[in-house]
Amino acid sequence: MTLSDSVPSSALPAETRFAGLPSVPGKIIAVHLSYESRAAQRGRRPAAPSYFFKPASSVAATGSVVERPQGTELLAYEGEIALVIGAPARRVAREEAWSHVAWVTAANDWGLYDLRGNDKGSNVRNKGRDGYTPLGPGLIDARQVDPGALRLRTWHNGSLAQDDTTAGLIFPLAQLVADLSQHCTLETGDVILTGTPAGASVAMPGDVVEVEVDAPATGLSSGRLETRVADGVDTFDPALGSLPSVDDRQREEAWGSREAAGLGPAETGGSGISPELLAKLQEAPVAGLTGILRKRGLNNVCIDGVHALRPGTKMVGTAKTLRFVPNREDLFRSHGGGYNAQKRAFDTVAPGEVIVIEARGERGSGTLGDVLALRAKAREAAGIVTDGGVRDSAAVDEIGIPVFGQGGHPAVLGRKHVPWESDIAVACGGATVLPGDIIVGDDDGVIVIPAAMAEEVVDAALAQEAEDAWIAEQVAAGHPVDGLFPMNAEWRARYEEARGNVDG
Repeated sequence: MTLSDSVPSSALPAETRFAGLPSVPGKIIAVHLSYESRAAQRGRRPAAPSYFFKPASSVAATGSVVERPQGTELLAYEGEIALVIGAPARRVAREEAWSHVAWVTAANDWGLYDLRGNDKGSNVRNKGRDGYTPLGPGLIDARQVDPGALRLRTWHNGSLAQDDTTAGLIFPLAQLVADLSQHCTLETGDVILTGTPAGASVAMPGDVVEVEVDAPATGLSSGRLETRVADGVDTFDPALGSLPSVDDRQREEAWGSREAAGLGPAETGGSGISPELLAKLQEAPVAGLTGILRKRGLNNVCIDGVHALRPGTKMVGTAKTLRFVPNREDLFRSHGGGYNAQKRAFDTVAPGEVIVIEARGERGSGTLGDVLALRAKAREAAGIVTDGGVRDSAAVDEIGIPVFGQGGHPAVLGRKHVPWESDIAVACGGATVLPGDIIVGDDDGVIVIPAAMAEEVVDAALAQEAEDAWIAEQVAAGHPVDGLFPMNAEWRARYEEARGNVDG
């Protein structure tokens, strides 16, 4: 009989539960957010690492069973790289930190999101339960691997769910060791769980989750750490503490996205534009909006040189920004591959947002193609604006999402650009665009409206449109434009009278 067929890990003897480690750890320290892909998925990027403790009693070995307590729904797995300290570290420099790591292995940082809300970041109850830290099965000698070239993969019922490398870390492994050592002594046998990349999700009773860490350049591997999920018999006494509870935010974060959790778009639509304002912006022409902005002193609001792939397109949304820098081979190697800034932006665009790409007016390569356009449409983005080229332009047009650019180009991104960063101020087509600015596009082009001014600007533009339509009727009837366009006092009186008759 194997462990996976037997009793939960909490009922197993210590020598079995700690079989994947050289000794019982004095402490287990875990990192909250550490991968670029996970930070993009969560919509927040930490400026510095933060941590929480897990008890040694939560450790389990490969083949163990993890229990989901009665009345709960959100038991989530997180494949991680675990570091085992080999020599005490106290206030060590980052350059020396890796020498204090003896082994690397796989971990699964299980969490019960039903208990997460009241933990308020401590994760004591939702991640500290018995069996919620499987480790192993094998140990990789840290001296034989490059800490910047480790790979982490997680399989959920045999399907690959997570696949990332330490090149995608926000904080390098050595930095985590050095940082922790300035706060507490890391002792021999201590374990550091270094965070999880995107792809972590919820598992159900009967599911099997496997995690492996390897160093592809050397062929060294931890082997697959296997955990099976089972229904637990535990219940919670309300007289002792708070009870499990979930809401849509916890469901979204546990599953990884609203879509995966089976939730519809957020009620606000992601754009922050009210339905009433959205309807007015859809009605108002870009030319009319530009005229009103000019009257209010804003002349530099046009994104020059871009046009809709499909004539007749109208686009309204709030800006989500993405910046490309000129291609430099070493920078493209470090920032162009993997889950780069471009992919993260398209993966995290919210419903109602417009992805605005700064490409410096360089149309000598594509800045997006059909796959990314499909992703933006699936995320219910309101559109895409780029002052660069569009690859697979015919296919992008067929997808149906509004796209404004400088035209088609067959070359891939790396010919001219390095995807650098997102959600910052960008310069697109000569206009400065901030995240949250309102973007409006039609056959005349694309403009930027500061969100705080949008209501008054669109109201004035629609009033001007009504006025211009009346003037056009008078010109069509044979009246000269002198004194009529713009209206003098006499024509203004006639207009007000005509409007009063219509309103009455």
